[in-house]
Amino acid sequence: MSDNRIGGRIRPAPIVAGDDPLAQAGSRARRSFMGKALAMGAGAAASGGALGKQVSPATGPLQRGAAVGAGESAILELPAHTRSLGQPVAARAYGLPSQWERNLQRRESPGLTRVSAAGVSFTPLQGMFGILTPNGLHFERHHQGWYDIDPSGHRLMIMGMVREPRVFTMDDLMRLPAVSRIHFIECGANTGMEWGNVAVPTVQYSHGMLSCCEYTGVLLSTLLDMVGANTREGRYVLAEGADGASMTRTISMANALDDVMVAWAMNGEMLRPENGYPLRLVVPGVQGVSWVKYLRRLEVGDQPFYTKDEVIHYIDLMPDGTHRQFTSLQEVKSVITTPSGGQVLLDHGYYNVTGLAWSGRGRVKRVDVSVDGGRNWRPARLESPVLPKALTRFNFDWSWDGSPAVLQSRAIDESGHVQPKINQLRAVRGTRSIYHNNAIQSWKVSETGEVFNVQVY
Repeated sequence: MSDNRIGGRIRPAPIVAGDDPLAQAGSRARRSFMGKALAMGAGAAASGGALGKQVSPATGPLQRGAAVGAGESAILELPAHTRSLGQPVAARAYGLPSQWERNLQRRESPGLTRVSAAGVSFTPLQGMFGILTPNGLHFERHHQGWYDIDPSGHRLMIMGMVREPRVFTMDDLMRLPAVSRIHFIECGANTGMEWGNVAVPTVQYSHGMLSCCEYTGVLLSTLLDMVGANTREGRYVLAEGADGASMTRTISMANALDDVMVAWAMNGEMLRPENGYPLRLVVPGVQGVSWVKYLRRLEVGDQPFYTKDEVIHYIDLMPDGTHRQFTSLQEVKSVITTPSGGQVLLDHGYYNVTGLAWSGRGRVKRVDVSVDGGRNWRPARLESPVLPKALTRFNFDWSWDGSPAVLQSRAIDESGHVQPKINQLRAVRGTRSIYHNNAIQSWKVSETGEVFNVQVY
């Protein structure tokens, strides 16, 4: 079965302009909309109300900023920190987040794996801004735990169908022409718990095996050229990690010669140990298991290598009982991160609905947002930069009148693939799968303002 069907090459529902400010010309209409929407919540604001709150450490803030009204007198009194010296320069040799942000952290899902060394920690997408994931909040997925490897003793061997097999030290690699690229990485099992029904309450657990960073390293094509790889008959490359699981994955030569990197840095600093220090593979647009960490060996071959993690794991169980193999492309997908499950809207009026969209096929072309469970769709604003195989931030103006609502986002990429509804995906893939769930996510806003994870068919 073709991967094309996963992306749901379907015709999107018609866009309804209505009174959405984005359908009106100029910024004046949008300012007017926001002014009216904000005015709806002025009463609560004047009495010290806030637009949103964090309801648990796992959910993250819905909207930041101090309440207005009750705090007016406080602005007239200088706080202690305005009347004293601050901390000395370099008091902390390595910077840390504010103590007031300590609840924003990666979180595990107890019982998801048999041992914690082979577990997952999820990125708190609900508390993220922009498209880049801080190194300390990048999601983790390990098969045998993580290691802090001495880079002076680490080696990368390239062998197989090459003219001159070679072993590189880290110093060798870091002398080569380097590139820096921004790409998303998503575990193939991201959102996998939602195949059958609603399984988790928050976006951190439903979509948190997702991050986006700037990676620095050398293009794999450069290394293959240096060793004289047979790129005509050698159609595949095996990547092997130095972890206890000896993680091995096959990638196509087409990918290897395109944008695959051997990276040593992430977001301007060396890789963190839990992210593969000192060396990892970066395979843009492809599921995270192929981004082999602690990279130690690359072998060029003329056929897929059919390793244990390619024939037993990371395969798609189809409705007829057959398995699909080598389905590593991450299809077009999006999710609203705020408001999202576990958060609460405390007042009527204006909200900035925001989220993330991405596609392993290239750039995101458009994101539509619905507040009525998919009956009507309106275009969201795509914030720059819009990069290939990277997260794209979108924003949408919404005025909540207190009625129940169902928020959804639907992404379309530059190849024309459209993010499918859950029932469309299940019609092709069934309900027993684990990997590559790119269905539209729905968040129900109740009359009380509480937000819940729901599925709309």
